[in-house]
Amino acid sequence: MNTLAVILEKPEQLVVSDVDLLPPGNQDVVVDVHWSGISTGTERLLWSGKMPPFPGMGYPLVPGYEAVGEIVEAGPQSGRSVGQQVFVPGARCYRMVNGLFGGAAARLVAPGHRTTVIHDSMGEEAVLLALAATAYHAISHEFAQLPDLIIGHGVLGRLLARLALAMDERPPVVWETDARRRQGAQGYSVIAPQADERRDYTGIYDVSGDSGILDTLVPRLKPGGEIVLAGFYSGPMQFQFAPAFMREARMRIAAEWKPEDLAAVLDLIEEGVLCLDGLITHHHKAAQAASAYSTAFNDPECLKMILDWREIN
Repeated sequence: MNTLAVILEKPEQLVVSDVDLLPPGNQDVVVDVHWSGISTGTERLLWSGKMPPFPGMGYPLVPGYEAVGEIVEAGPQSGRSVGQQVFVPGARCYRMVNGLFGGAAARLVAPGHRTTVIHDSMGEEAVLLALAATAYHAISHEFAQLPDLIIGHGVLGRLLARLALAMDERPPVVWETDARRRQGAQGYSVIAPQADERRDYTGIYDVSGDSGILDTLVPRLKPGGEIVLAGFYSGPMQFQFAPAFMREARMRIAAEWKPEDLAAVLDLIEEGVLCLDGLITHHHKAAQAASAYSTAFNDPECLKMILDWREIN
């Protein structure tokens, strides 16, 4: 069995090509992908060659961890059924190429327990579930301060702001350096960093991916405040000690989301507490992936790019 997939042959060299798939086992499902999303965080690092050492890293590779499709085969021990719509957070089902994270393909083979059954009505918005679960994981930590300042108004920043409102009803402030991305706020304010004079934030969540941002954020904390690094960073994180010492600042790294985070997000969506509208801005057919990746990484007005695989399947 084979499929068409996005393949990063090496940094800055991308093709859509045939790859062989590993045969499914009794616990696996085969999914015909309808849509997949392009991550402007981790996938940009893979594209540029700046991804830090990571399990499974190596070119050529199939990127992507945001796939949605229909189960067309289900192993007897998979716990899934043919015809179910599922979210698949990547796959390692390829011969001769690495799957990091392996979701950008027309067909996937994955363990049934790695898939999440979704309502058909979610459609393409289901590709956003991984980012929503990432935001929920960061904000729901046992000792977390809810964000009153969020750095970055991309998809992850918007989801953090929506979750903060849902959990606390006090709108956070969001910093965004690009004026074009200051649009689209839902119940909170988005401003340029230089327009903000506050220095008493209790919870600052950074999703900018800027490795040098800590010395900008620490002076904005009130004593005992927390900085949460919820993005992905390619360079060393450094900061001046004295300002952090004077504030007895805390810093936390938000790790990868867990299945229970995804389940919680689905509950919030079903209850109408969290919405995913307005976050998908661009679409390309999967065969035009090279152009799609260029737009996703270089156009500030592109929040989330969707690859449409339905014509291929």
